[in-house]
Parts: sequence; structure tokens; C-alpha cells
Amino acid sequence: MKNITLHTLAQMKQEGKKFSCLTAYDACFSQLVSEAGVEVILVGDSLGMVLQGNDSTLPVSVEEMAYHTACVKRGNQGALIMADLPFMSYATVEQAMDNSAALMQAGAHLVKLEGAAWLSDTISALSDRGIPVCAHLGLTPQSVNKLGGYKVQGRENDAAQAMIDDAIALEQAGAGMLLLECVPSVLAKAITDAVTVPVIGIGAGVDTDAQVLVLHDMLGITPGRRPKFVKNYMTDGRTIPEALAAYASEVSDASFPGPEHGFE
Repeated sequence: MKNITLHTLAQMKQEGKKFSCLTAYDACFSQLVSEAGVEVILVGDSLGMVLQGNDSTLPVSVEEMAYHTACVKRGNQGALIMADLPFMSYATVEQAMDNSAALMQAGAHLVKLEGAAWLSDTISALSDRGIPVCAHLGLTPQSVNKLGGYKVQGRENDAAQAMIDDAIALEQAGAGMLLLECVPSVLAKAITDAVTVPVIGIGAGVDTDAQVLVLHDMLGITPGRRPKFVKNYMTDGRTIPEALAAYASEVSDASFPGPEHGFE
């Protein structure tokens, strides 16, 4: 696979071609994921739950994110590497710049932040300094205590319009990509159509430009109840490389996600 860039993904959006994203946290899976044709690897703070056994992403540190980003970089075969800025690591513009620099120096190609239009100044400052940003809207796991749990966001008309406005504002501030988590499929389509940057969805329906899943979820090895938006690709006797390739193929041809994976 040729090296994937933000320009590559923007061009794919313009051409109506969908791309896939998966989490990875080490060199071995980074190589397998990228060799399967997945365009974007997310080094997610989800590692706090799937690797560390925490009940949320909040305990994850910048140092841990930088370590896992460096591991992913060593195994990567051309995918774009996106790394999460963890909880309270971008409370000020100065913090965001320092911590983004640490992740970029570890091997990330862009950083992801959770929040709405209040992030505009931070995103502008990062973008001006050569740090590409993905803005994460909808269900933002770092705010789980404020949200009262892992709930679908944007179901009310006012909340839906506010999310559309936030998405437009964040693009105008310089965000190069958006991620929508657990929002109604109709709203996700409206946001995807309202912005020119690529939009990745998880639990956001099939009309976003891309899909992301947590690696452990789509391999069927995460303990406990499986979220509605997850599909287990280790069925039918597939090997792990075959499962990864099937996911990338189904995202590309829009056969995943199906209606059963989304929200109204």
C-alpha cells in the first residue's frame, strides 16, 4: 500500500470512495492491519480498557500513548497513523501543543481530540503549527461521567443542529478530519454532507466517508457485551489476516455497517 496521507483521504471523499480505520496498539497488529489494506490506524486511548483493563479511557497518560504510537509506527506498512490525545491533555492550547508534539514525534501523522466548537482555538493553533487534527464528536468517551454513560448523542433536534454547527466550526478552525461516534445515522449523513473533510463513523451508519472499529471488538475477543455497532469478523473460520481484509473490503463496498449496526 502506498503511504496514505490526509490528501489521499480527502481525494477519496471527493471521489465517493470509502476507507477503513482500525485501532492497533503494537507493531505486530500494526503490520497486519496495514497489510490488509486498512487506510488509517488509530492508536486509541481505548487501550486503557482493552489492554490495561480499566473501566474507562480516563487513566491513560500521554506517555503511554506515545509508547504505543511508537510501537505502531515500527510495524506500519503505509497506513496513516492517528493518535488520541488522552483525557485532560489538551485543556489549554499550550498543553495541546506540547502533548501533540510528543505524539507526532513518536510517529503519529495526526492527533485526535474529543470535543465541540470550544476546541476551535486549539485546533487552529495546532493546524497553524503543522499538526493535523481529527475532531471527535458525538459520544466522547473521555466525557462519560458528564454524559451519564455511553449513550447515543444528537437524537433531539436542537442537539442534532448543534452538532452540525460544531462540525462546520471545527472544519473552519482547521480540522482535517472528523469522527462521529454513536449518533443517529441520518444526522451522521447530514454532517458528512455539510463538511468537505473526511468523516469517520462508529455507530453512525453507512453514509460517513469511513468506518472505525476497535480491533479487539471486530476480532471478537473483547469480554462482556458487544456494542450494537460491532461486527465479529472472526466467524466462518477466518484467520486474523482474513478477518482484517474482510473488514476493509466490506467498508470499501459499503456492505458494513448494515442497518442493524446503526441508530435512529
